[in-house]
Parts: sequence; C-alpha cells; structure tokens
Amino acid sequence: MSSEPVASPPPVVPHSLIRHEPGVPVIRAVNWAGMMALYLKEVRRFIKVQLQTVWAPALTTLLYLVIFTVALGRSGNSVLGVPFADFVAPGLIIMGMMQASFQHASFPLMVGKVQGTLVDYLMPPISTGELLFALVGSAITRAVMVGLAVWIAIALWPGVHVAPRHLWAVLWFGLMGSALLAFVGVLTSIWAQKFDHNAAIANFVVAPLSLLSGTFYSIDRLKPAFQAISHANPFFYAISGFRYGFLAEADTHVVTGALVLLAINLVLGVLCYRLLATGWKIKA
Repeated sequence: MSSEPVASPPPVVPHSLIRHEPGVPVIRAVNWAGMMALYLKEVRRFIKVQLQTVWAPALTTLLYLVIFTVALGRSGNSVLGVPFADFVAPGLIIMGMMQASFQHASFPLMVGKVQGTLVDYLMPPISTGELLFALVGSAITRAVMVGLAVWIAIALWPGVHVAPRHLWAVLWFGLMGSALLAFVGVLTSIWAQKFDHNAAIANFVVAPLSLLSGTFYSIDRLKPAFQAISHANPFFYAISGFRYGFLAEADTHVVTGALVLLAINLVLGVLCYRLLATGWKIKA
C-alpha cells in the first residue's frame, strides 16, 4: 500500500476568470469579428461594381415598367381595382430584389471551386452557422439596396404610385422573399461545379418561377388548374404579399403567405446548414 498522497485534480476556473495575454483573440460562443468580416467582404464585393449589381437591375426593371405600361396601361386596364402600372410596380420591385439575392448568394462558393480559392471560406475560424449567416445576410443586403434603387426609379416615373400602405408587409415579404432566393443561391453555389451549372438554375428554375408568379397578372383570371399551380409556386406568396404592402390588395390570404414563406425558409436554412456542415461538394 503506497503512502504517497494522491494528487487532487486542479480546480476548475470559470471561463470568465481566465486571463489571456494582451492581443490574443478570444473566440466565445459566436465569432462576431470573423462573421462580420466575411459579411463585409461579401458586401464590398458587390459595392465595388454597384453600377452593375445595383443600378443596372433598377434600369432593367424600369424598362419592364415602361414596356408594360405603354403596351397595356394606356388602354385603361385595371387589376385588383387599381391601374395596371400601380399593380405591376410592386411585383417588379420584389422580383428585382429576389433575382439580385440569388445572383449574389450563388456566386461565392462556386467561384471558389473554379478558381481554387474555396479554402478562404473553409479555413477561417468561423462556424457553419456563421458562414451561412454571412453569405445569406450579404445577399439580403444587396437585395435591399436593389429594391431601394428600383423603388426610387419607379417613383420618379410619372403616373405610378408606389407609396407603402402596410409597411410591415413590405418589410416582411421583402426580407422573406430575398432570404428564400439567398438560400436557393447558397444551395446552387454548393452544388455547382462550373458557371454553366449556375446559369442552368438561373435560367430553368429562377427565371420561370419569377415570370409565372403573378408579377404581371392576377391569378384570379386564370383557370382553376393554373391557379393551383400558382399556389404551389413560393415566389407567388412573396410577390402577392409584397404587393399587398403597397396596394392593400392581394391574390391570396396574406398571413397564410407569410407563414408559408417562413416555413420554406426554415427548411431551406436547415438544408443549407447540413450541407455546409457535412462538406458536400465543397470538401475533398
């Protein structure tokens, strides 16, 4: 039987009392500095070419408005009890926001694979959630800036009224619609191995869903079968709810649309998180 005393375990020191050397970074539950650095990097990426990423979509949307106003609006057509130009303007704003969000979010990881710089996103000491937040947050930021630019351009067009009536609906559906396409863009960026893959999703998924979402028409004029197809399109809820914020009129129940968008975004957010965490298509 040994007579040597048994060493007691070292005392547990609370994390808040642990002292670190000056200048040594300490990462706690959330790496705010790293996450914000990546977010600002992604924001600066589109700000540097804002003429192409922000103002060009505003000009394109204004041209849509001019064409449809001249073609249909001059004949006195009204939709949902308002002039056609007032009806189509909110849809054009949110459509521009959603497409800008997708274009931004679908770019970083895919280009990293092509150029061999993907390690810049995988090596920094940030978690999967922080990486996803930075990518989606920067895409929504670009969408908001595009939305403001489009709104200003349309507001300056004579004969079009785009004053918000329900600001909560404008904010909720604008953010939810932008987040929806941001998550779709992240999924595309994870899956795509080259620019052709990215363009395929944009041309064969995003563009058709945008144009068939009720932006230029009210679904109450469609046959029941096509109305059912429209209700299966998540873009429809974003555009209808966003339009409600300006016109106080919508093609569907606004609260239902808000909940549908929230549920879809939660599902897509979890899916993006799981794919990033497992490294599918992005880790060798």
